[in-house]
Amino acid sequence: MAEDKEPRVAGGEAPVAPGPESGVPAREHPRPPHTSEELELIRRYALLAAATASGLKGEDIRILDMHGLVTYTDYLVVCSGRSVRQTRRIAEEVALKLKKELGLVPSHAEGEAHGEWILLDYLDFIVHVFTPEARRFYRLDVLWKEAPAEVIE
Repeated sequence: MAEDKEPRVAGGEAPVAPGPESGVPAREHPRPPHTSEELELIRRYALLAAATASGLKGEDIRILDMHGLVTYTDYLVVCSGRSVRQTRRIAEEVALKLKKELGLVPSHAEGEAHGEWILLDYLDFIVHVFTPEARRFYRLDVLWKEAPAEVIE
């Protein structure tokens, strides 16, 4: 694709540009790649998020290594809670733990009101907390099956 053309989505229409109007934080594209040391630090942050979810009995927790596949993030943390109440609790505790221990706050969060799919976007990694039904519907694990995955017990 030529650099001067807008990327297209299915149906040929241009995607909504990130920014305040769309509710999506603006990012520089493409971002420069991280060094191996930076990637390891980001992975440790994702591991802390995953461990926090595990401590709250989150299920089927995986860290997907996305840095070679996409330009918008390096890792996805994907987990399930058994209920909306549990997904909210997991997301709340992950956000609190990362803020308290690392000084990190998500640049964007959504889904807390409904609780079926809560997304915490830390830019370099993104935490997804699903109910089992929402996880089966969105199937991020299948969508990104080519991403190396680390399973958290």
